[in-house]
Amino acid sequence: MNTKFDFNSLPGQDRIVYVRPVAAEDLPEEVQSQLDGLEMLYAVHNADGERLALVKDRKLAFILARQNDLAPVTVH
Repeated sequence: MNTKFDFNSLPGQDRIVYVRPVAAEDLPEEVQSQLDGLEMLYAVHNADGERLALVKDRKLAFILARQNDLAPVTVH
């Protein structure tokens, strides 16, 4: 029961992306100026933490990921 398993060896692991909320105030001013009053956005990140996209709501983040054959999961 306590056998180690390398989850990175599972097929498709490179297709997982992480969706997390981002406060507008944490973004650069040049991005904030384009938000038209939005206070929260959602970022899509790859496994290395690189931000792939920044969108206005969680649902859109999941749609975007799936349209690009990626498997989105939520990060808190």
